[in-house]
Amino acid sequence: MDLGLAGKTALVTGASKGIGLAVAHVLAAEGCSLHIASRTKADLNAARDDINAKYGAQVTVHAGSLADSATATALAEACKDVDILVNNAGAIPAGDIEMIDEATWREAWDLKVFGYINISRIIYPAMCKRGSGVIVNVLGNAAVRPSPNYIAGAAGNSSLTGFTRALGRESYDHGVRVVGIHPGPIETERLVTLQKVHAKKQFGDENRWRELMTGPGGRVGTSEECANVVAFLASDKASWVNGVVFSVDGGGALR
Repeated sequence: MDLGLAGKTALVTGASKGIGLAVAHVLAAEGCSLHIASRTKADLNAARDDINAKYGAQVTVHAGSLADSATATALAEACKDVDILVNNAGAIPAGDIEMIDEATWREAWDLKVFGYINISRIIYPAMCKRGSGVIVNVLGNAAVRPSPNYIAGAAGNSSLTGFTRALGRESYDHGVRVVGIHPGPIETERLVTLQKVHAKKQFGDENRWRELMTGPGGRVGTSEECANVVAFLASDKASWVNGVVFSVDGGGALR
């Protein structure tokens, strides 16, 4: 399906690997020009070169930690004319309330929760002023299936769910849509890291993490499956979709 995204410009954060990288590939394949951001310049350059080789897309690299509010604000100012913002950067660690100390919790939220907020704080008003634009927030199913063993993520994703819905309540009046997705378990490096923590707690052996990698249909999802939903939501094919967050998890949130 041609999503009608050709000629659009998108900013994708956390775009050097996992879901963010898959989103960048799908949007480039649809004809978008890209700004991609993450902490590691070498990984971003590799992503840019691969995307250029495959799709001939224009890709601009922005390296830096979005946990730093000044860096997030500078990125947003540089990209405030984008048609699409995909907030995706985040790495909230697994652990219960005793395992996650205050410093770790704050560091994780500085990147994901305040990273999303600080970038949207600049780009959302610019979109409203132009009367067009889409923000897609990649959140997480911990918001709808909270676990005490992922307590910082459950609380952070719940916060960003409220943030997405609150902006969406007014955004359509300004020609802007704000939506989100809750990915279920997706086979990425990050998921493996999280599952090792859970395996250590449950089995006493982090190397048994694969025993936890199951979901509906006996599998976990792929980054590409999430990226396809993000691209659809960012397109005019979803023009009457606003202020909602969809679970992309094979129905796992219902179990």
